Amino acid sequence: MTDIRVEAELLARYDQPGPRYTSYPTAPAWSDDFGPDDHAASLARAREHTDRPLSLYVHLPFCESMCWYCGCNVRITQDHSRSNRYVDHVLREADLAIAHLGQDRRVVQHHWGGGTPTFLPPAELVRLFEGLAARLPHADDAEISIEVDPRVTTREQLEALRSVGFNRISMGVQDFDPQVQQAIHRVQSYEQTKALVDDARALGFESVNLDVVYGLPHQSVETFARSLAQVLTLDPDRLACYGYAHVPWLKKHQNVIPEDALPKGLDKLRLYLTALEAFQAAGHDVVGMDHFAKSTDALAVAASSGTLHRNFMGYTTRPAEDMVSFGMTSISEVDRAFAQNRKGLREWENEIAAGRLPVDRGLRRSADDEERRRIILDLMCRFRLDYESHGGREAFERVHAEALRTLRPMADDGLCQFDDDGITVTDLGRLFVRNLAMPFDAYLARQRASGKPVFSRTV
Repeated sequence: MTDIRVEAELLARYDQPGPRYTSYPTAPAWSDDFGPDDHAASLARAREHTDRPLSLYVHLPFCESMCWYCGCNVRITQDHSRSNRYVDHVLREADLAIAHLGQDRRVVQHHWGGGTPTFLPPAELVRLFEGLAARLPHADDAEISIEVDPRVTTREQLEALRSVGFNRISMGVQDFDPQVQQAIHRVQSYEQTKALVDDARALGFESVNLDVVYGLPHQSVETFARSLAQVLTLDPDRLACYGYAHVPWLKKHQNVIPEDALPKGLDKLRLYLTALEAFQAAGHDVVGMDHFAKSTDALAVAASSGTLHRNFMGYTTRPAEDMVSFGMTSISEVDRAFAQNRKGLREWENEIAAGRLPVDRGLRRSADDEERRRIILDLMCRFRLDYESHGGREAFERVHAEALRTLRPMADDGLCQFDDDGITVTDLGRLFVRNLAMPFDAYLARQRASGKPVFSRTV
């Protein structure tokens, strides 16, 4: 993929707002008609499937300071005493869910995100994990991962995490360039990052992932290339290269970032292509649309074998029919339904204190949603759609005639190829895979018709 060339006219045609498809239907289609009773019913139905693996996510929202580029749901505070109360409520929420789900399922993937999960001191990290593990037992080979911030994470915290079973760790780098770091309000040295990577390896974490972000203010190909070279000296097992999503209508703090300093169009795409070339040259395989991994890593193996999956945690090697999530604003996916918790910290706590599942909104997928979701997952994870997996060519062409009419010009532009058995995403098309998925999204036209900005740009 390192010799990809993109013309300005092609980029202008496809660089448009669109979903990232960590779910389908996407969150703007969900409704507050779906509430706690609906989620309880989903959990109760899922209880019957004791043989199915389970995923578990915990959202820990606290950060000591705001990063201006951040798109996560966070709470800024330096009062670390708040962590004890939050852990109490997460464990109570788990009890409310388990009352319906039961405890017979085995967790195969357990992930903590935020915020900054290592806002919690070592004792609270242990208390939260052991409390959840006692309620929802883990499979022997479970993948247990956490996102950490090298600026605030200590070796003592890593020791506590490793002692209870965490085996994968992910760290945000974004960019090592001082001007970029100042502009996004995240000053993090190479030395800080390297020290934490070294500690994680010394303690026996099986995999280290590093995140970088392209499209940040003041980035150039030259400065970004220097940062990428520094990242690669840390020899990460996995890498993620995310495009900065500038959505100030959703995240008001992003208004601090000067728009005229943001790389756009071809300038932004060249940043990603710089990362693509650097990571491949260093021996990392391309995984999905924004991930990379050493060829021996489970993520790369899953990508090459066609078993890669995508959910709210991103790309994963452990597909599970159900995912339960705890914490404010977290999203569960259980029995073909999404359920999102309340976004306000106090509201989330009050619902739990009242003995109610703290669900704010959600959606139960229809049969049509399920089929379209499978199509989008094929394109996003496998870059290949086989008609046979979707009822055969004749049925597929009949049901999805409009989507196929939209895809034909994309094929003419070299983004995908049609054959007798299905559709293949080309190397060029991988840069625009969100665009290739969008014609199968039955909700997108209605969302666009509202005239309100909803999604980040696809490039």
